Amino acid sequence: MTTEPTPPARVLIVDDHAIVRHGMGVLLEKTPDLTICGEAGTYEEALESILRLKPDIAVIDLILRDRSGLDLIRELREKDVKCPLLVMSMHDEATHAEKSLRAGAQGYVMKEDADELLVEALRKVLRGEVFVSGEVSLRMLRSYVDGADEEDTGIDSLTGREKEIFQYLGQGMTTRKIAENFGLSARTVEVHRARIKKKLQCEDAAQLLREAVKWVESRGL
Repeated sequence: MTTEPTPPARVLIVDDHAIVRHGMGVLLEKTPDLTICGEAGTYEEALESILRLKPDIAVIDLILRDRSGLDLIRELREKDVKCPLLVMSMHDEATHAEKSLRAGAQGYVMKEDADELLVEALRKVLRGEVFVSGEVSLRMLRSYVDGADEEDTGIDSLTGREKEIFQYLGQGMTTRKIAENFGLSARTVEVHRARIKKKLQCEDAAQLLREAVKWVESRGL
């Protein structure tokens, strides 16, 4: 009995430089178990392409023309998109790998190492594993053991999306209206509110609202 060959995994590339996208395409052309299914250069293009093409994995740069790649990762996770995400960036892994994983990525590769590591990273993430360098993996383990990975508190600890929701709360917008603006469910907005409340150490919804109004007024928003 002849078994059907396994089709190559479909990869979507998200990078604002066409030459980088082309280079990745050339690299993956030589890899029979991986194939490019699409490209995107902006946040909106990437979001639309991932939802429409449903790739097996997406490679995302942290710097896009219109918004941050981290925001894209967070939005995909908020929309419950299951596609594995691998970050490939010029930024130092020691600084940005952990942030990317916390946002919802499954791996991090620096562009300068892509020729040697990209294919390995893609295969590992596709197997359901996490890909980072040994040095970063060890540091994250030490951070966990030392209890240094506890959530920060304060406005600076909020993600970009959380700050936007916090601002809308301070401007008197309802949960339903915020959900409509972002194309999210009211439940997802409530989850964000709960996280904001925890990070800002607010005792209840009323205190959260007061803090939001105070913050908006102090910034003249």
